[in-house]
Amino acid sequence: MRSAKTAPKNLILAICCLSLFIVSMDVTIVNVALPSIRVDLGASVSDLQWIVDGYTLTVASFLLLSGSTADRLGRRRVFQVGLVIFSIGSLLCSIAPSIGFLIFARVVQALGGSMLNPVAMSIITNTFTVPKERARAVGVWGAVMGVSMAFGPLVGGALTESIGWRSVFWVNIPIGIAAIILCAVFVPESKASKARKLDPLGQLFVIVALVALVFGLIEAPRQGWDNPLIIGLFAIAVLAVVLLIRHEGRTREPFVDLRFFRSVPFSSATITAVCGFAAYGAFLFVNALYLQDVRGLSALETGLYMLPLAVATLVCSLISGRLVARFGTRPSLVLAGSLIAASALVMTTLTATTENVVLLGAYVLFGLGYGMINAPITTTAVSGMPRSQAGVAAGLASTSRQTGSSIGVALAGTVTAAGDVGASGAAGAIGAEFALATHPLWWIVVGCGAVIVGLGILSTTSWADGTTARIAHLFTGADADADAAAAAASADSRAAAADADSREPSETGIRS
Repeated sequence: MRSAKTAPKNLILAICCLSLFIVSMDVTIVNVALPSIRVDLGASVSDLQWIVDGYTLTVASFLLLSGSTADRLGRRRVFQVGLVIFSIGSLLCSIAPSIGFLIFARVVQALGGSMLNPVAMSIITNTFTVPKERARAVGVWGAVMGVSMAFGPLVGGALTESIGWRSVFWVNIPIGIAAIILCAVFVPESKASKARKLDPLGQLFVIVALVALVFGLIEAPRQGWDNPLIIGLFAIAVLAVVLLIRHEGRTREPFVDLRFFRSVPFSSATITAVCGFAAYGAFLFVNALYLQDVRGLSALETGLYMLPLAVATLVCSLISGRLVARFGTRPSLVLAGSLIAASALVMTTLTATTENVVLLGAYVLFGLGYGMINAPITTTAVSGMPRSQAGVAAGLASTSRQTGSSIGVALAGTVTAAGDVGASGAAGAIGAEFALATHPLWWIVVGCGAVIVGLGILSTTSWADGTTARIAHLFTGADADADAAAAAASADSRAAAADADSREPSETGIRS
């Protein structure tokens, strides 16, 4: 048996890609299975929202913590723990007797998921130290993401239709077990020479703020916007943000370094991530319900309808990296926002009998726009940052992506709580009125696209670049200024990073 120390690099890459495969495919599989889950477990629309948001909220809350823990305790160790927890969570999902248990199991699954892709990417980075080899490894990583995302709806639809929705969680278990064994045998242990200190209070404030906000948005249609519980949740979210700002400003190594937000490009990147991924989360959630409950399509047919969106996303993801490398982030962001807005404009005409060519055209437009957005987000977030802070900046951008996805799903259910579903979000059949009830949501998505276009222009001005250069002086360390200057001056390095990032997946399978 080959030891971890002498394991081929490509084998280590393959093991890391196993985690990516199950996490990426899990997202699209679950969306296709939502209508079947609703019928089988008697779930309301808000319950379905929690199936998705229970996962994304947990990942968003623990993403940065998982990375710092892996640096401190060992990347292989944390990666293995993540695989075990994710596999156990998948098993619990597959045997869930009630909707509440399923939501709980999704949270368990997400705890494991938060330890997988970020840590796996760190393992790859430490394994492939030669830039060209690393770029190729990231390319393979991105290709696996694209394949799993493209085939996820088909696999999920086929499994749901032939066996049942529980089977969509079964596929994770044997792959997870195989990855656990292979990781123990072949993946070498590694740690950071100097890991970031933990900030448990900052972590707590972030979790409270996110959960309170999303909980309020999801439950407001059922409880009523004037319900003391809903008002209290929003108040708690605001208070948590205020306390977070106060605490992080006084902490030596904060969980969220507020100095980053003095950089216009970084702030623009986080807002763009929230808007883009909110649009994507809402798009997937609503259309899975629309296609099956309004159009009467089967789960497999729904997967086939979603395939053009996935393929368009994959193709444009590859193109986007090259565009960013050659022309900078502005063209990709402007084009991405415009395509997302155009797709949403088409969807504002949605009815129960919308022509297939119109519907599929909107899906392709959205996939093209969404595929263009990932590379410029990370490139904008890290460009000009001190090298010692680039990883943290990229991690915050990834957290913003998952936060956006959670908010998007929450808004989707809140805005469309009408028709046969009822303002209360009670369980029951979704009728033709659902299509009309989605129209306000699509106008919100149009607004998200417009914001992306505006920030794409703003973040690439000389004034914006100046704000990034100035914050370098705020970071301690002898190399901070030199790193910032080198990052700003090296166009070639930015181009290579952009090209690699275009193929880098997210921590949830929804690209990050």
